[in-house]
Amino acid sequence: MKQRSGPLAGIKILDMTSVIMGPYATQILASMGAEVTKIETLDGDNMRHVGPMQNPGMGHIFLHANQGKRSIVLDLKRPEAQEVVLRLVEQADVLITNVRPQALARLNLDYDSVKARNGKIIHVSCCGFGQDGPYAAKAAYDDLIQGATGVPWLMQRYGAKDPCYAPVTLADRVTGLHAVYAVTGALFAREKSGEGQAVVVPMFEVMAQFVLGDHMAGLSFDPPAGDAGYARLLTSHRRPYKTKDGYLCVLIYNDKHWRNFFEAIGEADRFMLDPRFSSHGARAANIDEVYAEVGRIMLERTVSEWEALLDAADIPNMPMNSPQDLLNDIHLQTVGLIRDTKHPTEGELHTIGNPTSWSNTPLDPEADPAPRLGQHSIEVLLEAGYAPAEIERMIAERVTAGSAAV
Repeated sequence: MKQRSGPLAGIKILDMTSVIMGPYATQILASMGAEVTKIETLDGDNMRHVGPMQNPGMGHIFLHANQGKRSIVLDLKRPEAQEVVLRLVEQADVLITNVRPQALARLNLDYDSVKARNGKIIHVSCCGFGQDGPYAAKAAYDDLIQGATGVPWLMQRYGAKDPCYAPVTLADRVTGLHAVYAVTGALFAREKSGEGQAVVVPMFEVMAQFVLGDHMAGLSFDPPAGDAGYARLLTSHRRPYKTKDGYLCVLIYNDKHWRNFFEAIGEADRFMLDPRFSSHGARAANIDEVYAEVGRIMLERTVSEWEALLDAADIPNMPMNSPQDLLNDIHLQTVGLIRDTKHPTEGELHTIGNPTSWSNTPLDPEADPAPRLGQHSIEVLLEAGYAPAEIERMIAERVTAGSAAV
């Protein structure tokens, strides 16, 4: 692995996460320069096996969520493998997991066990639920957490025929972002105090905060001042507008935007004459009618005609893109978010970079490719002080496995 650069260069992270939430977080940390060593089972991260893929064990989501990491295989049901992790902990800054805390304790990798080997370790547990509540031991997945925090309810209120999940791993990725600041915040605290700590990042609470921040509405008050739900987000008319020849995303938001919009379409007096449009409060109270009227007007021109008109009037608008459109987007290509790379085993790839930019500690744009299962097992074990003969025995006994042996 090449020398790391970026704001987290020199930080060593042990990554005991799998699927999406944890790997998404640790991939961001790796892109910021941290040295991330991913600990996998003999079968590997589940997302290795979700296609499409060019070769077994190298699924598309895995490739994107695990750039810049090393992979070591350990059978953590074996005490010898648990000891390997504890030995690695002695050299690490952070251990991050999405193993349920109860199972983590059975593996002797809970905070107290880890702290005994490295008092400065930062132990970040990404789990389903806060550990002081009655759901503490329950399993959690993105679908379950979306449902438990009201996303399907909101989707039906928005206009879906039946409750449905958002078609992105919303809970996993939102929680993953919380895990990133948990790691960086704890590292900063350690710089001041010299002490590590345990941080719990629970999916249910994270998504509850995320949803309620928009939709607590009248339930914010006691007694309630109305129902739950932010009306502007829930109106079924809040969607890309159909034009003569396609769709365009438009947000006419403040008074200036509305004045400019009516002037642009030749109805300058309407802002003051139609009471539904004349103030932010009035528009919010009549949001269904307001958005429906815009939808009617948008049918009168083509996408290109509307883009020219709205741009000239300084009214926010963007095209409705597909994933394929994003790959071809001139802005994303110019800023370098989408890069063409060559993986040593998977061939030519479109990869996704880090979206942030840094003036003093720039990120390395050329991340190491996602690792094959166990690609770095031998390398990591040697760094931990294991002799070659010990490593050969551990491979033979399936305590670990190198990439050639998996």
